[in-house]
Amino acid sequence: MNVLWVLAHPEARSLNGSLHQAGLAALAEAGHDVEVSDLYAMKWNPVVDRDDYAVGDERLHIGPASKSALDGQALSLDIRLEQAKLDRADLLVLQFPLWWYGLPAILKGWFDRIFVRGYAYGLPDPDRPGRSLRYGTGKLAGKRALAVVTAGGPAESYQPRGIDGSLEDLLFPLLHGTLFYCGIDVLPSFVIHGANRLSDAGYRAAAAELRTRLHRAQSTLPIPYRPQNGGDYDDHMVLLPHVAATRTGLDAHRA
Repeated sequence: MNVLWVLAHPEARSLNGSLHQAGLAALAEAGHDVEVSDLYAMKWNPVVDRDDYAVGDERLHIGPASKSALDGQALSLDIRLEQAKLDRADLLVLQFPLWWYGLPAILKGWFDRIFVRGYAYGLPDPDRPGRSLRYGTGKLAGKRALAVVTAGGPAESYQPRGIDGSLEDLLFPLLHGTLFYCGIDVLPSFVIHGANRLSDAGYRAAAAELRTRLHRAQSTLPIPYRPQNGGDYDDHMVLLPHVAATRTGLDAHRA
């Protein structure tokens, strides 16, 4: 298995840094090939601008400009290198701390710049003229993704009635709206709660569980998100009345 591990934490001596090394060791022991994008170490530029697409002084329309640059092999070199890593990967591991209930800006910017039109989205659906391949289909279909997340709060507060809200809902924009949107099968996230107060024993348990999750990544069932063209949605992309009739909110989009 080829793995791309994207790390978004600025301190190598942190909990995230230690878990990262434990995960890499586990993958190496299992004989997997791993490439790493350590975004802070790379000093990754997270900001989309006209230099990404070589558009000069003309008005910048992000979607068309990115597609044109992709087709003309004019995307900036750092984008092309990351896309090549992702092309080679069977499994994408995304490791990050939950900051202000979302991704660190540097990781959000990795997606903003890498997942350009014509590469990760905006591919025509040959079976549905005028529609795009998305939500379960697309160029990135067949790949798997695992989010490795550290959160400061206790697990009890990250539930539907907890003050921090459901962690599933907080991660929905990443897992469903980005990864699954682009066709990637999303594995249940690996989350370490109370990260700022984790004991040595807690760390050893977390590292052992991470190793287990990585070893099982090829066989773990992905989150059962409903595909766009699986018969659950109408032409306006709304769930049909008989589908999950008693459920509302984001959870309704899980089969």
